[in-house]
Amino acid sequence: MDRTLDLTAALGRVVIGFLRSIGAIAIFAGEAISHLVRPPFHGRLFLKHFIEIAWFSLPVVALTAVFTGMVLALQSYTGFSRFNAEGAVANVVVLSITRELGPVLAGLMVAGRIGAAFAAEIGTMRVTDQIDALSTLSTDPMKYLVTPRILAGTLALPLLVIVADILGVMGGWLIGTQQLGFASGAYLKSTFDFLHMSDVVSGLIKAAVFGFIITLMGCWAGYQSGGGAQGVGRATTSAVVASSILIFVTDYILTAILFAR
Repeated sequence: MDRTLDLTAALGRVVIGFLRSIGAIAIFAGEAISHLVRPPFHGRLFLKHFIEIAWFSLPVVALTAVFTGMVLALQSYTGFSRFNAEGAVANVVVLSITRELGPVLAGLMVAGRIGAAFAAEIGTMRVTDQIDALSTLSTDPMKYLVTPRILAGTLALPLLVIVADILGVMGGWLIGTQQLGFASGAYLKSTFDFLHMSDVVSGLIKAAVFGFIITLMGCWAGYQSGGGAQGVGRATTSAVVASSILIFVTDYILTAILFAR
């Protein structure tokens, strides 16, 4: 009986702690969003973070997209050849890239790079009391550190996903025409005939949400860090892990909403 009560109490503490964390993150996000409509707006910081996310993340996102499209074409051809349906390779590649793999893989790459960087940067400022110094200088830390980053991530990731979609489809086309024997014109015609604008738009909606999640969790983890260098390391790890998990969870939710029949 006592063991059952102890287990129940432990489970209750975990659930309460989880709900408390969700509530704190929601309040943190709401405060950051509220600063978007309240002056002043730090445009220079926004531009700096936008370039950092969109431009400097481009190489890793581009390489990931190209090789994902190439592997997807090979694997699709291997599977469809068993049913004499090789002609559907182009359709599967473009649909998978634009709807799912483009935004998800780009989000994961950006989470590993930007989420960790934001958590480390803000976490270092927290443990060295620089955030408190901003408050002393009458500068709102949320408006100065968090809001420009979140807005930049929300707007930058869809642009990265557009590039990822193009390069992913190009990777599939390259393998399809150079290795699998498809005619270039027929492959491209099949791709564009099967692609709908809703497929691209749904991927861009996911990308914007993922960008918001990545920057929010990076800023949150850094903002709440403490305990010196070890605390900054834990904040960096938790930002990447939490962002990656939330990307997959949110991807399922958005897929269920956007493609509900």
